[in-house]
Amino acid sequence: MAYEIRIKRIYEAPAEDDGARILIDRLWPRGMAKARAKLDGWWKDVTPSPELRTWFHKDLAGHYEEFGEKYTVELAARPEVQERLRECAELLTQGNVTFLYAAKDPVHNHARILQNWFQWQLKKA
Repeated sequence: MAYEIRIKRIYEAPAEDDGARILIDRLWPRGMAKARAKLDGWWKDVTPSPELRTWFHKDLAGHYEEFGEKYTVELAARPEVQERLRECAELLTQGNVTFLYAAKDPVHNHARILQNWFQWQLKKA
């Protein structure tokens, strides 16, 4: 069975097939109790820089494509992200990995970009 990287809003109920549940937001999600989140990790170091996040939030849909380009450049430049890639690859040997995010927009968010970038990087490895 092939395991996969999934994305999901943290406010959705945990599911048995989530596998490792990793929060990928820099800030703790408003109104979410830590016990209810059922996290296996919180990877603040894979989130967009505060400056990029602020710029993106001024126009989610309008900035989305350019945001994705800038965000992936940031990811590639951070050595700690390489460690997270290795950790993700290890987790995927045991089950799915679900990246959790708090954004309300299910299409225009950093989780989708991160999911695609991680999948692409892991296929190259």
